[in-house]
Formats: sequence, C-alpha cells, structure tokens
Amino acid sequence: MAKKGKRITSAYEGLDREKHYDLGEAVKHIKANAKTKFDETLEIAMNLGVDPRHADQNVRGVVPLPHGTGKSVRVAVFARDAKAEEAKAAGAEIVGAEDLMEKIQGGEMDFDRVIATPDMMAIVGRLGKVLGPRGLMPNPKLGTVTPDVKGAVEAAKSGQVEFRAEKAGIVHAGIGKLSFGEDQLVDNVRAFVAAINKAKPTGAKGTYVKRVAISSTMGPGVKLEVSSLSAE
Repeated sequence: MAKKGKRITSAYEGLDREKHYDLGEAVKHIKANAKTKFDETLEIAMNLGVDPRHADQNVRGVVPLPHGTGKSVRVAVFARDAKAEEAKAAGAEIVGAEDLMEKIQGGEMDFDRVIATPDMMAIVGRLGKVLGPRGLMPNPKLGTVTPDVKGAVEAAKSGQVEFRAEKAGIVHAGIGKLSFGEDQLVDNVRAFVAAINKAKPTGAKGTYVKRVAISSTMGPGVKLEVSSLSAE
C-alpha cells in the first residue's frame, strides 16, 4: 500500500471516514485542512438511484450558483451578423460561423462552453463527434441553443454549472473555490443539490439521492448527511 504524504495525513486528522457530516461541519473541516499553495475547488459527488442508459432516467441540466464558481469561463459562440456582435459585447472570447467550425475541426478547443443561435445548428451539427464527447455540444434544454446569446453568455460567465449523470448514476461538479466563505460554499452546495432534485426523472424508482460527498481538489472526500442539504 502506498504511503500517505504528510499533507494527506494531516487532512484526514479529525475526520471519521464512516461518519456522515452535517454540511456546515463538512465545509468547515475541508476549508481548515486545505494546505496547498493554490486555491482549491470544492467538488461534490452525488450517487443517484438512476440508470442513465434508460432515456426516462437521464439527469441533465444547468444550475446558476448563487456565488458563482470562482472560475474564469471561456465562451465560444456560433452566430452571425448582429447576433455575433451581441455575443462579443457580452464577453464571448470566440465568435464565428464556418470559420469557427474549421478551427475546431483543426483542433483548436480553447473554450469551456459553446453557445449557438438556432440557425447555426446545421454547422454545429457537423462537430457532434468532437464536441459531444467533451460535453460541449450546444443543447436547447441547457439554454446553449438560443437566440438570446447575450443572456446565455452572461449566464455562462456568472457561474452556471452544467451537470449530467454518468453511467453509474454519479453526478460530479466543481461548485466554488475554498477562498469563498463557508456560508457561500454552503449556499452553492444547497443550490446544486436543489437543482439535482428538481431534475429527478420520471423513471427514477426508490431512493433518488443515495449518497453525497464533498472534497477539495487535493483532499479526502467527506460524506454528507443528506438531510442537511436542503435550504433552511
């Protein structure tokens, strides 16, 4: 068995690996034991009682976090003419049409979110095999295929988080930086969990939210008491 380093050993001190912690207590422990030289991200993992292989059990959506993610988001927009200018004015880093498609086909992927106006989907559709596996394909249900490019760009940059259940029913996301205050992180966690609950699919049977844990980028996971995750 590999030997744990001093930093990880220190992070585990005072942590009961079998206990399910109150959300506030868990956030406090994680912040107190973050010893790296960079601003770590608070990450959440939720084990849901769904099988995403079935269409009626997919869990996917987007949630605006009340305090943002603390991460700079680079946005690419497929649009023409006035909508292209609107996207640029809203802060999109990359805007184009066929020229943007060619750049992406050539391997240029310097962005975190892709937005498109509806008339651009004939072009964007050709990039499905490139954008799809990376979770970047624009989707009307996520608000990334829309005529309101200004609103979509501003929302992406303000701290929206996309979520999607993986094969095992796990949803994972970064929901803030550890430099945030404890109350801000608690608010973000609760907003994310509320969005997951709202996205409960019709085909979900039995217990929907089975297990939840949070951790820092480089720290151990802390199990949460599910009853502590709803807003007071």
